[in-house]
Amino acid sequence: LTCLCSDCKQANSTCETDGACMVSVFNLDGVKHHVRTCIPEAKLIPAGKPFYCLSSEDLRNTHCCYSDFCNKIDLMVPSGHLKDNEPPSSWGPVELVAVIAGPVFLVFVVVIIVVFVFHHHQRVYHNRQRLDMEDPSCEMCLSKDKTLQDLVYDLSTSGSGSGLPLFVQRTVARTIVLQEIIGKGRFGEVWRGRWRGGDVAVKIFSSREERSWFREAEIYQTVMLRHENILGFIAADNKDNGTWTQLWLVSDYHEHGSLFDYLNRYTVTIEGMIKLALSAASGLAHLHMEIVGTQGKPGIAHRDLKSKNILVKKNGTCAIADLGLAVRHDSVTDTIDIAPNQRVGTKRYMAPEVLDETINMKHFDSFKCADIYALGLVYWEIARRD
Repeated sequence: LTCLCSDCKQANSTCETDGACMVSVFNLDGVKHHVRTCIPEAKLIPAGKPFYCLSSEDLRNTHCCYSDFCNKIDLMVPSGHLKDNEPPSSWGPVELVAVIAGPVFLVFVVVIIVVFVFHHHQRVYHNRQRLDMEDPSCEMCLSKDKTLQDLVYDLSTSGSGSGLPLFVQRTVARTIVLQEIIGKGRFGEVWRGRWRGGDVAVKIFSSREERSWFREAEIYQTVMLRHENILGFIAADNKDNGTWTQLWLVSDYHEHGSLFDYLNRYTVTIEGMIKLALSAASGLAHLHMEIVGTQGKPGIAHRDLKSKNILVKKNGTCAIADLGLAVRHDSVTDTIDIAPNQRVGTKRYMAPEVLDETINMKHFDSFKCADIYALGLVYWEIARRD
C-alpha cells in the first residue's frame, strides 16, 4: 500500500505500509496544517477503531484509508478553529497568562493581608489577656477614674518608696499617647505624652542603649529614692511597635525643661539662684545619703551631673534626672555596684581625678566628691545668669 507522506522528502513524498494511509488537519496560530503519512498494521489498535485514526473535536480532523494514495484528500479544519482567511486571535499566550494570573494574584494578596491582620489582632488580644492575668488586683491598683495626680500621690505615699508594681507600670506606659518631641540625645528621644488628662515625659531609648535604660529604671526603683528634688519616676516598659523594640522610661513632666535651657532663656534673680542651688544640693544630698533600715536606701552617686541633666520645676526648684550612669554603695560589704555600661560622663564636668583616671574606684566617697565638683560647675552656670 502506497501513501502520500508529508515528511518523506527523500522518497518523493511517498511511503509504503502494510497498514493504512492517514491524513490529518489541524490549526496552529491561525494557519491550517495537513499531515499525511503511513500507519503500520501493528499500530492500528484497537481493531476497527485505531487510536491513530481518531479525530479530536475542535482540535484535529483525522481520516484513515486503505487504498493507494487515498490520503491525498484535503479535510476540513475543525469547527472550533480559524479558517485560512480568518485573522489570528489577538489573545496570545502572554495575554492569557496575565488574564488568568492577575485575579489569582490579587486574591492571594488579599488572603495574605487578612491573615496578617488576623494574627496581629490575635497577638494584641493575647498580650492583653496575659497582662490581665499577671495581676488579678489590677482594677484595685489602677482604677479607671484614677488620674495622673492620684498616681503621683500614691507614689509619694508608697510604703516602700520603690515605685509602682510592674503591672501598673506596663498599663500606664501602654496607654500613654505621645504628643510632641521635646528633646534628643545620644540615648534616643524625649517626648511629651498624655495620660488621663496629665502630661508625662517619655524617654525613648534606642535598642542599642538597652543597658542604659535598664540601669536607669533599676536605679529609679531603688527603695526610698523618691524626693522632691529628684525626677519623679512613674514607669518603665519595653514596647514592640512591629518593626523594632522601643525602651520607654516614663517620668514627671516639667515644662521648663533642663536647667541648661532654662538659664539660656531667662535671667535669674538672686532669690531664684539660691532656690535653684539649694534644691539641686538637696536632691544630690538625698541621692548620696544612705538610709539604714529594713526599707533602707543605699548611697548613690550620679557620675554625670550637669545642667542638662537637671530639670527645673514650675516652682523654680530643681529635680536631678538621668541616673543611667549612677552607682550604688553597699555599706555592709563596702562594695560599689557599677553597671557594665559603655557610656561615660561629660568631660567638661569631670573632676580632675576622673579625667586623669586616678580616682579610687573602690571608695564610694571618691564618686561623691566627683559629683560635688560637677555641682560646683553647675553653680557657676547659675551664678552667671544674674
